[in-house]
Amino acid sequence: MTALFYTLGVLIFVVAILASIGLHEFGHLIPAKKFGGKVTQWFVGFGPTVFSRRIGETEYGVKAIPLGGYVKIVGMLPPGKGEETVVDENGETRVRQSNTGMFTQLISDARAAEWEHVKPEDSDRLFYKFKSWQKVVVMAGGPMVNIAIAFFLFWGVFATVGQVVDAKVEPVVAEVVPCIVPADQDGRACTAEELRDNPSPAAAAGLEPGDEFISFNGTPVTGWEQVQQAIRDNGDGTATIVVERDGEQLELQATTQVEPRPIDAASPEELTPVGFLGVMPVATPIYETGGPVYTIQQMGGMAVDTFQALAQLPAKVWDVAQAIVGLEPRDPNGPVSVVGGGRLAGEVASHETFPMQDKIVSLVMLIAGFNFFIGMFNFLPLLPLDGGHIAGAMWEALRRGFARLRGRPDPGYVDVARLLPVAYVVGAAMLVMGVVLIVGDLVVPLHLV
Repeated sequence: MTALFYTLGVLIFVVAILASIGLHEFGHLIPAKKFGGKVTQWFVGFGPTVFSRRIGETEYGVKAIPLGGYVKIVGMLPPGKGEETVVDENGETRVRQSNTGMFTQLISDARAAEWEHVKPEDSDRLFYKFKSWQKVVVMAGGPMVNIAIAFFLFWGVFATVGQVVDAKVEPVVAEVVPCIVPADQDGRACTAEELRDNPSPAAAAGLEPGDEFISFNGTPVTGWEQVQQAIRDNGDGTATIVVERDGEQLELQATTQVEPRPIDAASPEELTPVGFLGVMPVATPIYETGGPVYTIQQMGGMAVDTFQALAQLPAKVWDVAQAIVGLEPRDPNGPVSVVGGGRLAGEVASHETFPMQDKIVSLVMLIAGFNFFIGMFNFLPLLPLDGGHIAGAMWEALRRGFARLRGRPDPGYVDVARLLPVAYVVGAAMLVMGVVLIVGDLVVPLHLV
């Protein structure tokens, strides 16, 4: 049953992400057609075509490598200076090239490939001739669809279940740590040797889940923080602990042990030698619910966090590369690929102790989070991302606006083709980072626990 739920979780995540990709591309296609543009292709995936069907002038289909999607809008690149369009003997429009130099030839070749799709009757339907605001709407349509998907998924969770904003921690034992594990290896299972030779003080004293602390060294207990501080201050000393178990009070003797532990939640990497007992308290989550305004507020905070994460992405991917070759452990808060997202979805769905509601909420939040990241990532003002085209269209509008105010001639269309060398570098970097993350998610995957 666990394998079945794991597979189901992965399939739900994969189908949801593929659907999001398809809807993203419709976010470009629909306004482009609305403004009179010509869209010849809509595909989910890359590589060989698995299935396609032509409806009108547009071919819709699925390709073999499900790592993205695209729409082909005719006329994205205008003719450049020194180049002109001609109609050949077959009635097809081509760009006559007259360029030398590696980069100029690269740009010219891209224009030539672009104009192979242009027919004489398409002259008034070319994307580069759209009004600047229309270009912004078309290119922003894709990432805005992802953000809209994230909004409705987040809203659904926040309005019903809510999100955890705090926890009520009680002086009751939720879990007894069976052995002493170093802080930097927290979460791993105890070995048979550790269970035999190095049990935790709590396990050695006989503490059990459900025990409620009544007093510690003769001091009545008023809350978990008091117990935690008393344990830390006890060092290597013996402590008399009174707990209530099944309605009866028991007195237990425990010898705490000094261990390096994180004591500041804001700096979990900083370890301080303190007394250690080996118990986890009962923590009851406190939920906060809200409607659309609350959701927008939460997503505003997420946007700030996302842009901060994007600024650190190259360094984080480098850390993953080092983890792959065993130079350092993988950061549990680091980035993951779609493969890693699928694995986490499978673990959520197959987790034996998660209630069904928690599984559903976790999957929905995972899918929403991926959509939000995809949307925000595509708004980066770099080609080949949608944000690069948006930036070009906005610059075009500003340039033309300033020319009109100063009574100067129309400067014409912004030639985004001149930034193609940058686009190829950015695209190559994205490809490398994507491959590193995928390999990392296969070799050193992140897990729920």
